[in-house]
Amino acid sequence: MPEGHKTHYLARQHADLLIGKAIAVSSPQGRFTDDAKRVDGKTLVDVHAAGKHLFYDFESEETVHIRLGRYGTFRFGTLPPPPPRGLVRMRMVFDEGTIDLNGPSRCRVIGPEEVRTIIRGLGPDPLAGGKRQDVWATIRESGKPIATLLLDQSIIAGVGNIFRAEALFEAKVHPAVPGNQLDPRQFTRIWKALLRMMKVGLKHGRIISVTRSEVDRPLSKLNDRQRFRVYACDHCGVCGSAIATTSIASRKIYFCPHCQSQG
Repeated sequence: MPEGHKTHYLARQHADLLIGKAIAVSSPQGRFTDDAKRVDGKTLVDVHAAGKHLFYDFESEETVHIRLGRYGTFRFGTLPPPPPRGLVRMRMVFDEGTIDLNGPSRCRVIGPEEVRTIIRGLGPDPLAGGKRQDVWATIRESGKPIATLLLDQSIIAGVGNIFRAEALFEAKVHPAVPGNQLDPRQFTRIWKALLRMMKVGLKHGRIISVTRSEVDRPLSKLNDRQRFRVYACDHCGVCGSAIATTSIASRKIYFCPHCQSQG
């Protein structure tokens, strides 16, 4: 499932391509047809992200709201528009090409007040200037596991399953530790790890938790199995222990039982 770095990456990419242009919007699949008609041919004035949400603001003060979910993907095409591949929920045609959206969990047209409501319901977004102390104020009062709290989008926006596992490993915090048993230094390490990884993800368009010094090669050249320290790994690169898994917040999380010992 795309995490917050990806929505911000797409917002930047699509803003560069689409802002200030009249966009032909359609729904080859048919599920978005009525909403597509509301913005078809209108000029796009902004594209922005909040956590895992994408917003395309049109001159009509209507917004296409997208949440990619687990299966949502964008595909770029040339002109004239190619035949749709798969179930294309939304197609945007502009003067330089075509952007198709397949498989989002949400794609709809909404008004300004609903945009504000969605954003108000999210916690601070590290990639949008969210403040560490605001997240800590909520986490330190909760008895839920830190791995649960990090996935709660009303507490911190944009963090998904990979970021939580990798940040907890970097901070050397066991995923089951309750939020109210963390000390401020532990949470500061988690926050710094998240912020660093999300900024790297924004730069490269994919999650990379390792650093250049660890792998001694450009981060852009890493394959999928080289990008992570703990997620979907067999052994810990620090201590050599077998990576363990457990289910927290109904999602599998990977951790090192030695490096992230609860003591």
